[in-house]
Amino acid sequence: MRIFLLLTLAFCFASFAMKAQITFPVVRANFSVEADLNANFFNNTAQPAVDDWFSNDQTGSGRAVIDTNGAAALMAGYLSNPLSRRNAFSKLMSVPAYSVVNNRLLLDAIFHRDYHGTDSTVFSGGSNKNGMPPGIWTAPNPQSIPDKTDILDAMVHVRRAGPNATDSLWMFTGLSLENTTGNRFFDFELYQTDITYNQTTGMFTGFGPKEGHTEWEFDAAGNITKPGDIIFTAEFGNSALTLVEARIWIKRSTLTINPATFNWGGSIDGESNSSLYGYANIRPKTLGAFYSGLQNNGFSTWAGTFGLIRSDDALVSSYQPNQFMEFAVNLTKLGIEPADFSNNLCGSPFRRVLIKTRSSTSFTSELKDFIAPFSLFNYAVVDANTNLTYFCGTMPTTSIYVQNPNITSVYQWSTINGNIVGPSNGTSITVNAPGTYYVSQQLHPQCPSFSTDSVTIFFEPVCSILENKILELKVKKLGNNNGISWSATHNEEISRYNIEYSFNGSTFVTLGQLKASNEVGRVDYEITHASNSINSPVVFYRIIAISKTGEAKYSNVVSLRRDAFINNAPTIFPNPVKSNSWISYQSTKAERGMIVVLDHLGKMVTSKTVNLVNGENVIPLPAAAGFANDTYLVQLRTGSNVFPMRMLVQR
Repeated sequence: MRIFLLLTLAFCFASFAMKAQITFPVVRANFSVEADLNANFFNNTAQPAVDDWFSNDQTGSGRAVIDTNGAAALMAGYLSNPLSRRNAFSKLMSVPAYSVVNNRLLLDAIFHRDYHGTDSTVFSGGSNKNGMPPGIWTAPNPQSIPDKTDILDAMVHVRRAGPNATDSLWMFTGLSLENTTGNRFFDFELYQTDITYNQTTGMFTGFGPKEGHTEWEFDAAGNITKPGDIIFTAEFGNSALTLVEARIWIKRSTLTINPATFNWGGSIDGESNSSLYGYANIRPKTLGAFYSGLQNNGFSTWAGTFGLIRSDDALVSSYQPNQFMEFAVNLTKLGIEPADFSNNLCGSPFRRVLIKTRSSTSFTSELKDFIAPFSLFNYAVVDANTNLTYFCGTMPTTSIYVQNPNITSVYQWSTINGNIVGPSNGTSITVNAPGTYYVSQQLHPQCPSFSTDSVTIFFEPVCSILENKILELKVKKLGNNNGISWSATHNEEISRYNIEYSFNGSTFVTLGQLKASNEVGRVDYEITHASNSINSPVVFYRIIAISKTGEAKYSNVVSLRRDAFINNAPTIFPNPVKSNSWISYQSTKAERGMIVVLDHLGKMVTSKTVNLVNGENVIPLPAAAGFANDTYLVQLRTGSNVFPMRMLVQR
């Protein structure tokens, strides 16, 4: 590897003056910041314990933080099908979240390759600015982009400077552009909401409510009470990083407050000079470097395991001089780490990242290229399961376990009406009594609970002799009627079927009775329910099979949403919530999804994994009846989509 000059810029502050100091390449939190992507290599020499983005056959314990599984197939596809080089893709962290690697706590990482050729993620026109609400940004058509602002690849990594949740929080970023000369300007914008970009419509959705962003809020003493959106803006010249600054989204009047964890930097920019909100510059209260940044000045360097696709679709293995830039920021020193505003060292400092380039050094200059918002800290929640949930006659010992556990998480079990045999921690427990068993997941031993789930074991001392089973209960629209159909086994044992309906999923009333036929074995049934007089978003149905000896067996519950309430987005009903509540969602395929409920501080309240069917889904909100009066953010996550909703609990 050839020797190249690397320059880094560290910012130190004294009172309200900012002084830039040029230094050599640095290692921060055991991560190399030198515009080189190779682990176990630093400052042109072998360094056998330093982490980096990738690993290029250097010997040592330093870890590549980006997952490179499938790289060989990707590179082979680039050679066999050159058109595939224009496709975007993402790769996540190479180890599970909250892994301790080389005595550092790794939280998350992502590598993203932008579209090439005719780019479908490019701002159009000259009216798109940083301070504008994302809802009025325009990017409607794929188009070419000037090489000075054309993004090739980008990467983000967040870790602690030690193995504890109390160690300093660092964010590392990397970016490569097609152009290698002159000044280049770009932003890493961090959102608290699940902002998304729709390539079909060319529109952004899911952004915050205060002029398109989430506002940082403070109490009278300057303590952060609610986090908001953040933006890091950077400028690289011909030979070095010349500017990095941090800004947060606030109400202009907030500048009169003296923040407890940082100082104001003296500038604020919104959509216009008269806008109520804007991005205000911030800086640490204490002296010392908290930024480091540089580019591969003067010589080429290895471009990583996935190579590099240039704007002309050429596949190369190295960055040209000045083509790759990276910077690191100490979020703890800057004063915006989660412990500052949530008393939760394991809280997420942001949810989504939007990377974009600008036309000039001005923060309000025209936006050019962008990488569509991608998520970080989207950790899998606990999913408890057991093989059998119903016993009769005798109650044997049985196992309850965590489905697909995270090896770095801590699991603790509890019950108020059952009995756990042996240890109550770990990925599974043994129980010998009916009841509800709860499992709490911690991402790290020093973290509060991140998510919970439960399993209920049912038991009847006397086994029912009724063998009838109600199968395949379904409901569908039939003109102005709802068609309810089901199949029954051992039909000869049944006297009648009671059909019930409900508007809230818990209180059922009788729709009618259907006498069982004289047929033996499996029999199919169907009835209709006039729906034109129903004034409820959703109607629920269930069947009760009554045996000839008077025993009853209940079916599962199915539901149907009325046409007047169907749209393309999930909805919460009723809303405001007084007791129970549901999410109604029309899915286009069968898939696994997740419901996440966050409070007004962005802290997870509860979560639930759900199996969605192709068609109408009505999903109970987990523990909604127990929520305190407040406004909550509810997310339905399906594959790569996140649907944000607001829920007001008001009793």
